[in-house]
Amino acid sequence: MRLLSKLVPALALACATIALPAAAQSDYPNKPIKWIVPYPPGGSTDLLARLMGQYLSTKLGQQILVENRAGGGNNIGTEFAAKSAPDGYTWQLVNPANAINASLYPKLNFNFLEDFAPVAGFIRVPNVMTVTKNFPAKNIQEFIEYGKKNPGKINMASSGAGTSVHLSGEMFKHMAGVDMKHVPYKGAGPAITDLIGGQVDVLFDNMPSIISHIRGGSVRALGVTSAQRSPALPDVPAVGEVVPGYEASAWFGVAVPKGTPRPIIDRINREVNAALADPAMKAKLAELGGVPIPGTPEDFWKIHRMETEKWAKIVQVSGAKAE
Repeated sequence: MRLLSKLVPALALACATIALPAAAQSDYPNKPIKWIVPYPPGGSTDLLARLMGQYLSTKLGQQILVENRAGGGNNIGTEFAAKSAPDGYTWQLVNPANAINASLYPKLNFNFLEDFAPVAGFIRVPNVMTVTKNFPAKNIQEFIEYGKKNPGKINMASSGAGTSVHLSGEMFKHMAGVDMKHVPYKGAGPAITDLIGGQVDVLFDNMPSIISHIRGGSVRALGVTSAQRSPALPDVPAVGEVVPGYEASAWFGVAVPKGTPRPIIDRINREVNAALADPAMKAKLAELGGVPIPGTPEDFWKIHRMETEKWAKIVQVSGAKAE
């Protein structure tokens, strides 16, 4: 009897402890959610997070607070998220840097594919191969021919060494056989300014950053880096039409720290897929040049794994180094 009297309270406590997480999952979310965006405010990635966050806040019934933790080539904010509690209240904005950095940096304090759990993909957005308006080549084929006749004389700008903008250009160099001189900038803004001014020749920039300048005529688009043409620039060919197999689109989504309960992940995934199917949201994403990539968490992680492998090869052949 004495043993039983000791066991009953212990069993009751154990049952209560087990029940708490289940209860927390069933009423998720019951407090605001922190969304880590490892970029400064105001850029296209930050804009996408705030756009999706506003929609998801209304559906989840809790405020989603975008927290910009820039620096370290995306790694400062990512490490913070990786080490956060796996309770569904810290999200990570996933983007190509998370795949590139796995091979670009010799040592990180986290392993993205192992320390995060996938939730959902958002959109794919192509970069645009853009030249100064006075550049002699009028299309991709002419650009390749000009580059082969003038090795090392084309200045290729980027938003920084090791960025998707830089490596999109490095992939083109490798696959098209064109030698270009890399000119890294601290962000897309200064690179675009010098492209417009003619100080550099070509830039493989993210579509949301460059599209207004293309439409305004201050620069010329030669090709989009997606596998197919983009609805946002329907008259601009895909680079892959001239360089078979070339594809270097940016892609975005959301992940959470590893160990986050699956019911929470599934709840967020359902709401994200609903957002991507909403006509008003689809129209807003289209303005950014994005094509929705709905699906399961596993679908999104398949994309991430493939991109990690692809960029590892480009980092190796290009010799790209982190700034």
